[in-house]
Amino acid sequence: MATDVQPYDALLLLSFGGPEKPEDVVPFLENVTRGRGIPRERLEEVGQHYFLFGGRSPINDQNRAFLKALRADLAAHGIDLPVYWGNRNWDPYLSDTLRQMKADGVERVACFTTSAYASYSSCRQYRENLHDAVAELGGVQDAPRIDKLRNYFNHPGFVEPVVEATVTALADLPDAVRRDARLLFVTHSVPTAMNDASGPASEGGGAYLAQHLDVASVVADRVAERTGADRAHELVFCSRSGAAHIPWLEPDVNDRLEELAAQGVQAVVLIPVGFVSDHMEVIYDLDTEALATCSRLGLEARRAATPGDELRFVGAVRELLLERAAAERGEAVTRPAIGRTGPLWDVCPADCCLPTRGGVRPTLCGADAPVA
Repeated sequence: MATDVQPYDALLLLSFGGPEKPEDVVPFLENVTRGRGIPRERLEEVGQHYFLFGGRSPINDQNRAFLKALRADLAAHGIDLPVYWGNRNWDPYLSDTLRQMKADGVERVACFTTSAYASYSSCRQYRENLHDAVAELGGVQDAPRIDKLRNYFNHPGFVEPVVEATVTALADLPDAVRRDARLLFVTHSVPTAMNDASGPASEGGGAYLAQHLDVASVVADRVAERTGADRAHELVFCSRSGAAHIPWLEPDVNDRLEELAAQGVQAVVLIPVGFVSDHMEVIYDLDTEALATCSRLGLEARRAATPGDELRFVGAVRELLLERAAAERGEAVTRPAIGRTGPLWDVCPADCCLPTRGGVRPTLCGADAPVA
């Protein structure tokens, strides 16, 4: 397999960030919600989720483990490339990381984000953050050039670990209920307006929901092949926030569990397909709230593992890096993708995942972005 990463001289892991101790929680939430006018009292209320776990989000430790695995994978495949890490909302901040990269003489960077799908909050906002961080260094003429690797929700290295985790979770259910267990694919809810604006406007939007439904269908089919049983499956949502009058994607996972129990369903597997690792939304919304709902309703329930630092998922980053490097060199590339959607673009269209409030802000890594 080719290992040429030119023109890149660094790889950047870009993530959301999270608090590491109790006194970090509210300042972190202020970073996340800056500009929305949310009162501190509300942030302290939301922060209780973090305080249940010692005021520490799992995400930073997960990124450290992922970085260790990624560096080992690159080295094992003969790729000598420095890997940096920056966050949107907490230390290590993206702007500080880019400043260090510039000091280290880095000129061109491939960027992998810990968000697999298309929407404003899961893609375009990261590109806004990249623009802002580069602006702090004096703009594209004075900062390393950054190319964001394509969205990977349907890359085999993401999908296959989800299939494996689902099969493992099913195997842990009691024999009497395993065959008819309902597969509940769970992702972060977003306002319906954000979903409607996700993907290119010229293609009608709705990409966030469509991509999740595509992956859920693929995983359910492959699980059926592996286990010899077709099971009903559906997509549900967690982590809704914001004003009650604003419509968000539904149904909520807990509401749907209530309905399924009333219909006589006896077992479920919760599959956090919208998350690459055990974020707070997974360990609180699913492992704490949803499993408590299942216990109260008498539902047998298991939660499938997220990809985390599973070797196939780690390897997907290398494959995406090599794929993009070859494309930038003008070579023909194969772009692995599973399902109906097909591989997404390297450069986001100008009308992709437009914000639904606050106006359009400048971004990097898009067709309308400045290039040095």
